[in-house]
Amino acid sequence: MRGLGLPKHFHAIPAKPLRTFAGIALVVATLLLAPLGSHAQVLLDQPTTSTTARETMEIGTSTSEIAITSDFAGADLTIFGALSNTDQLLLAIGQYDIVVVLEGPRENATVRRKERVFGIWVNTRSMTFEHVPQAYSLSSTRAVDNITAPLELSDRGIGVDHIPLTPVGFVGNVGDVPEFRQAFRRLQSAGGLYESDPAGVRFVSSSLFKATLRIPADVPNGVHTVRAYLFKSGKFIGEKALPLRVIKTGIEQMITDAAHQRPIAYGVFAVLLALATGWGASFMFRKN
Repeated sequence: MRGLGLPKHFHAIPAKPLRTFAGIALVVATLLLAPLGSHAQVLLDQPTTSTTARETMEIGTSTSEIAITSDFAGADLTIFGALSNTDQLLLAIGQYDIVVVLEGPRENATVRRKERVFGIWVNTRSMTFEHVPQAYSLSSTRAVDNITAPLELSDRGIGVDHIPLTPVGFVGNVGDVPEFRQAFRRLQSAGGLYESDPAGVRFVSSSLFKATLRIPADVPNGVHTVRAYLFKSGKFIGEKALPLRVIKTGIEQMITDAAHQRPIAYGVFAVLLALATGWGASFMFRKN
């Protein structure tokens, strides 16, 4: 310490006590920071974000099969459904919408336009639409155009006005396509095959709903599909689907099977039956 030339009022601290003081400070710092370190470890082990479960929907039908008899005049189909994981506030203010649809078997449909030619009405033009439902019944909590954007409805084919009608092999004026589409929808609606009920779905509790769909008297035979769509504040959430069988029973089924399986014999029998009926009527009502 002589070489340093320290002033008299400065005192050198011995090396050994200095090391002892540093060790004590290190121990104290370790004890103070240990709880913070363990708390940080706990925070890291926890998830950093919380996720909310998405809404789900389940549906069921009052029957899975409709039998068509000779006196069938149409029927109502009831659909029951339940929602889960819903936001109760949004549900209370009507931000959840449900659309239920009954779609018939799909096949090509032809629309013909009649015009008067030389005083006679004849079919002059026609247009065939590809893979369209033979029957379509819709019920919803409100009008579908008020539920979501028209583009969303068209993308999913929800609503009579949004069923995709694609012409097959059409050659002609493209401007005629909207006219034929409108005519097809009008004819289907007039025949009772296309129907819409903007108030056919209602909530019976906070999570249960009920829908009613009309089945027309001349409903086509085959496998139909019940579809339910769920919307939240105009946004599509999900859908469910169930099959519904429509079958003919009794003599109606026998006639249908004969017409498809033995068309020649069926045609001959129909002609003979018409001749016998005409002859019988003329015999009974002839004048003496």
